[in-house]
Amino acid sequence: AAPAPAPKASVHFRVTRFIMEAGNVKLGMHSIPIAATCTIYQKFFCKINLDTYDPYLVAMSSIYLAGKVEEQHLRTQDIINVFNRYFNPGSKPLELDSRFWELQVSIMQCELLMLRVLRFHHPHKICMYWMLYLLSLKNCWQRTPISVMAWALYHGGLCPCFQAQHLAAAVLYLALWVCGVDVPTETEAEKPWWQVFSDNLTKPIIDNIVSDLIQIYTVDIEIP
Repeated sequence: AAPAPAPKASVHFRVTRFIMEAGNVKLGMHSIPIAATCTIYQKFFCKINLDTYDPYLVAMSSIYLAGKVEEQHLRTQDIINVFNRYFNPGSKPLELDSRFWELQVSIMQCELLMLRVLRFHHPHKICMYWMLYLLSLKNCWQRTPISVMAWALYHGGLCPCFQAQHLAAAVLYLALWVCGVDVPTETEAEKPWWQVFSDNLTKPIIDNIVSDLIQIYTVDIEIP
């Protein structure tokens, strides 16, 4: 039997999954702001202990900050109400009372803390640009769900562990492999396509990231 996921990994996976679902369905966020949110959240907890801050407060602040970074600004009121309904299904939007203003101040204070703590590069944008280029070499965009597969495989939890270029290449490598798409002219090229992402990227590094991606999604099976 597979070992049970560590409590820390379970918490981060559950919160990240909620970010992706709430961001897309409830807040109408685009894919890059959602990916940025996951990156900000995970990188913050790579530097800060999980017991120090409420992960859902950090998630709200991450959504708010990512909206600014990726030019899809979101109102704190909308973010707060989405999270409130998640914890209190069927509840009405919060009144603009002392509780609401306390939450808003907490989000903004947490955002300022993140700005002091974080510096990051975004692997999802890199992955998108190279996906468009590679698929232009072969007419398979309409016939294979490469973009959908790459987005499904992308997981912010790996962002603190690997260089952005390495993670983007590994996600695209795995998506192409799962969809059975061969990159044309790879055998004749001086170096493999994925090495164009970074001069220091090697096949063992890709294999390591792919292994971690697969391990992360075993957690998804085990978490209800």
